[in-house]
Amino acid sequence: MMVMNSGSLKAATLTLGVLLSFTAYSSGSSSARSSETASDILSSTDAETTLVLHGDAKYGQPGTTFTHFDYVNPDAPKGGSVRMAASGTFDSLNPYTNKGTPVTGIGLVYDTLMTQSRDEPFSLYPLIAESAEKAADNSSITFNLNPRARFHDGKAITANDVKYTFELLTQKGHPFYRSYYSDVESVTALSDSRVRFNFKHSNNPELPFILSELPVLPKHHWELEENDFSSASLKPPLGSGPYQVMNVDGGRSITYHRVKDYWAQDLPVNVGRYNFDEISYDYYRDEHVALQALKAGEYDLRYENVAKNWATAYDVPAVHRGDLILATIPTRNPAPIQGFAFNLRRDSFQDPLVRRAIGYALDFEWLNRNLFHNSYMRSRSYFGNSGMEASGIPEGEELKLLQPWRSQLPEKLFTEPYTLPVTDGSGNIRPQLQKALTLLKSAGWSLNKNKLVSSQGQPLKIELLIAQPSLERVALPFKKNLEQMGIELNIRTVDLSQYINRIRDFDYDMIVVGYGQSASPGNEQTGFWGSKAADTKGSRNYMGIQSPVVDAMIDNVINAGSREELTTAVKALDRVLLWGEYLIPQWYYPYDRIAHSSRLLRPETDPLYSTDIYTWWIDNTTSPKNAVKVKDAPDSSASSPQSNIPWHYSGLILLGLIPLWMYRRRKNG
Repeated sequence: MMVMNSGSLKAATLTLGVLLSFTAYSSGSSSARSSETASDILSSTDAETTLVLHGDAKYGQPGTTFTHFDYVNPDAPKGGSVRMAASGTFDSLNPYTNKGTPVTGIGLVYDTLMTQSRDEPFSLYPLIAESAEKAADNSSITFNLNPRARFHDGKAITANDVKYTFELLTQKGHPFYRSYYSDVESVTALSDSRVRFNFKHSNNPELPFILSELPVLPKHHWELEENDFSSASLKPPLGSGPYQVMNVDGGRSITYHRVKDYWAQDLPVNVGRYNFDEISYDYYRDEHVALQALKAGEYDLRYENVAKNWATAYDVPAVHRGDLILATIPTRNPAPIQGFAFNLRRDSFQDPLVRRAIGYALDFEWLNRNLFHNSYMRSRSYFGNSGMEASGIPEGEELKLLQPWRSQLPEKLFTEPYTLPVTDGSGNIRPQLQKALTLLKSAGWSLNKNKLVSSQGQPLKIELLIAQPSLERVALPFKKNLEQMGIELNIRTVDLSQYINRIRDFDYDMIVVGYGQSASPGNEQTGFWGSKAADTKGSRNYMGIQSPVVDAMIDNVINAGSREELTTAVKALDRVLLWGEYLIPQWYYPYDRIAHSSRLLRPETDPLYSTDIYTWWIDNTTSPKNAVKVKDAPDSSASSPQSNIPWHYSGLILLGLIPLWMYRRRKNG
């Protein structure tokens, strides 16, 4: 399933054990109804998968009382307004289609069937659905809707709305949804409050949990002729979530207003959350301008993803006075993979030797020392910091998964650990360039008058497409090193709308990509690296990977029946992707760096998996209990760039990224 950190991506195979206690959430249900629901679940699900899929649910176990998440302040006061910054522009309030650029924060308008907690990786808890029944043979899942669930116009949320939403997303929504829900055979509304999803097969243990995070859209709203779901629109949508759209200034700003009679405000999953009466996002096309606006007090909170800024740009009076707080918040999220991605749809990049050679031009050690204040760590896995990253050489069960494909894989994959080039950080990378030229020669390229040419005499020219000028400082040293190899790199900076259109059409040579992962990878891997997605415009298979080996490894991930099997399958997929040389891994930073107004307070306990700013509140008088303004954390003055998805990649995120808010249900777009 899918998750996203404060600005990032996916969820995971989650625990259904909590279904036994879902009835604790429904204050409007009778005890007879509660007992019946629990009994139904027991009779329709396998006991083991009901109680534990990948571990135990932290909250809501049978015999316990779940009142709120541990990382919230249940007594946090409601009220006040908060302003935040967003990058670029927007022209749509519909995050579910492939049209336009969706606005930040629109996920606040919508609720899903169930929702995750942020201090455990594998559990889902009731929201619109108060309970669920998973078939013992994993052939279906049935959701029982909370009778109190309402859209903002007061109409009840029904099973027909759920069915309609699924059909709408898969028929008219972003191409992502057709792939993500492809194992669903049919959806049946059994009654007004009961809906069943039937599966094509029982080999996808993650599918029930994927469907649990389905947003529910109002059928009566989108069936109206004036509401065209397939188009980009600035018309405020009807939802059922904690906020409504109040004001929209197209491309410039948006303000959300807290729903005073929000139907789910007293559910345990929402206690202590959504405390601001108003949440506004102001858009800035230039990062420097946005930073100066924060210092001037024009908005209240900024995720700082540029190392140089964090180290040098906040030595200002507002910080010295204590009006502006600098917080470094650890996160245990799997490290995202970020890098220069090759478009394999281009003939020049067909040979993995060429791609590997170009990777030698990225001098991470020099960049980290001179640009990033030694704060980044090199990305060495597509699933870093997850316990599922490939290491050493394949052995045991992982080797068994790879062995049938040995003839289609590099032999070194079986005999050597995958490594990235390492320099001394001085800027002199002559040894690395020599290795690169050796690889290029093996691939049929040669130097002719200091230009790298193919056997047909064609020079190797590459266009790196970016949307943020701030990326140029990273790309220029890369360009300089490529020139020493005889390769011409043209850095092309375009506006965000043009960038998004070109990305959707796969019209680029190289781009910078970022993939967030969850603690339990699954179906979304098909959209990232699957062969079918390579030909689907708007998909996230930016590299154009079409490999039967990768497809087989993805199938192993999706069909894994236990945590051990999943870990083994992900390691095999990771290893195949790394040796495929599809991108040049860059770097990551395992913290959220947040500069915020001192009037914003947050709970004493931070979530383990990503910061949740919707648990924060306004300090109107003195600090309430359970509050902190500054949290002890590692010194980040010598630390740097982006947490999981950086400011200057936010344009990239908007790309496809439509279901972005689902990835971690951050509800911030």
